[in-house]
Amino acid sequence: MPNLMFSEYMGDWLYGEDGYYSTYKDIGKKGDFYTAVSTSKFFGGSIAKHIISLIDEGFLKEDSVICEIGAHHGYFLADVCEFIYTLRPKLLTTLNFVIVERFDALQEQQNKYFEESFGDVVSLTHYKSLSELSCDNAFFIANEIFDAFPCELYFKGKTGSVNGHDVAFDIDDAWVEEKAKKYHKDRGEIARGYEEFAQEMASSAKTFEFMTFDYGEMQARPDFSLRVYVEHKVIPFFLEEGEEDFVKHEELFSKSDITYDVTFEHVKDAYEEAGVEFIELKAQMVALVDMGVLDLLEILKENVDDKIYKQELEKVKMLILPNFLGERFKMARFRNS
Repeated sequence: MPNLMFSEYMGDWLYGEDGYYSTYKDIGKKGDFYTAVSTSKFFGGSIAKHIISLIDEGFLKEDSVICEIGAHHGYFLADVCEFIYTLRPKLLTTLNFVIVERFDALQEQQNKYFEESFGDVVSLTHYKSLSELSCDNAFFIANEIFDAFPCELYFKGKTGSVNGHDVAFDIDDAWVEEKAKKYHKDRGEIARGYEEFAQEMASSAKTFEFMTFDYGEMQARPDFSLRVYVEHKVIPFFLEEGEEDFVKHEELFSKSDITYDVTFEHVKDAYEEAGVEFIELKAQMVALVDMGVLDLLEILKENVDDKIYKQELEKVKMLILPNFLGERFKMARFRNS
């Protein structure tokens, strides 16, 4: 492998021909980490309730595009569809459901899941990138997308390069240096591609709301957060040989997920530079409660037996309790109007 910028190396790791995201991954002991989507259908249900409220307010139209970006399994958008059918069934026939997914194999899996779930009741459209989409009115949703953008590694004025699978801080990169100073970093990850992504979204719809959930904080953390997930174990990227849990990078490359904490201030700046308004950043637990997840549980309680209700309640607790997914995951919301 020739010398690469770390963003190129990470891009190959995740999105190359044999990259981690290029094929369908099961969720479970040997598969992906559990996410909010795989934890409870009420995650998508809360988004469905929010979409309906935007239609009732007049911000979204009844024929709007509802677009998930990076859907992977397709569960999230399918859960949104299921709850729209429960809460406002007419909208299932007027809204346009879209997934932006670059990999053909994942598009095939998503189509299969939608066909099994809805038959021909829901029509699903795929695009390989946001640049292919052009519409008047849209709601965009993404779960854990910004932590999967390739990043550069920065340490005290130098940007990292990769030789084989070893990182050395030996590059002077003016763009990375500028971002590091802006976000008060002397070390850590600097994401590549946020600006282009925000511009693409701003060009794809005249009026839209974008909601995203991810792991991170508004301000940059003061150290490296880069890590690899291996069979539900978190392995810091910069472990030294001989340390507990050390695995050679070449053994992990493209076989495991690699990620880092999102600096939401960088995401916010990218969208504001694209002319899109930043609305809010909230802990996931606050966002889901505000969007009505507890109201949905009350509807469930009135319509199912106590055993099923308690099972779903326990799943929702994982979404909103601070010691599970509720505090460290954040919801960021943007609007172009």
